[in-house]
Amino acid sequence: MDNAAFTACDSGPHPAYVGRLMNKRTRIKFCGITRETDAVAAVALGVDALGFVFHKASPRYIEPLLAAQIIRALPPFVAAVGLFVDAALEKVREIVGQTGLSVVQFHGDESPEYCAEYAQPYLKAVRVVDRHSVTQAERCYTTAQALLLDTYHPQLAGGTGEVFDWDLIPRTRTRPIILAGGLNAQNVAGAIRAVAPFAVDVSGGIEAAKGLKDIVKMQLFVSEVNNLERE
Repeated sequence: MDNAAFTACDSGPHPAYVGRLMNKRTRIKFCGITRETDAVAAVALGVDALGFVFHKASPRYIEPLLAAQIIRALPPFVAAVGLFVDAALEKVREIVGQTGLSVVQFHGDESPEYCAEYAQPYLKAVRVVDRHSVTQAERCYTTAQALLLDTYHPQLAGGTGEVFDWDLIPRTRTRPIILAGGLNAQNVAGAIRAVAPFAVDVSGGIEAAKGLKDIVKMQLFVSEVNNLERE
């Protein structure tokens, strides 16, 4: 979305979030779940949300019927997030109905009008290009529950495994921020200290191979976040 497209957008704070807050507890989302065993392990570690990719070009794509099976087995208070990239709204609604997703994550070039038409809880991914990326998105995607900040790549919608410059994120914000992009057990504590996000989102940083999670990496990631909160 180019800068000109933001000129008609209205600004306004999220009703439950104003400013740059250091949360008492940083939420954790494990994305790219493709196996029930990985979902069970994540839940046991206390992860708050699991992400399921419904973009067929992704190596982490999961069939809706398998996702539904995993989601039905989740305990209460664990969110199931469905990731879509420039999909038809009819298809999004169909998969939400099939699977029982809690929230959807629009990870492509979906317009504010498209997202607002969905009229259900959603996250909007923002590929951070410069210092204006986040503030522009805040002005436009006012119906989003949160903005998920990811690394910009000219060909990829996400899953780059690369960290972007966290200094490009404004210190004062009006919406909850979910930080993604190349996070792992080695850098997540520094990321939380630098950005103070509402949540962190990890996929490649906890994998043995694309779509296949590594239990040791999962444990180390959660441990780093929890240790930081105890300081």
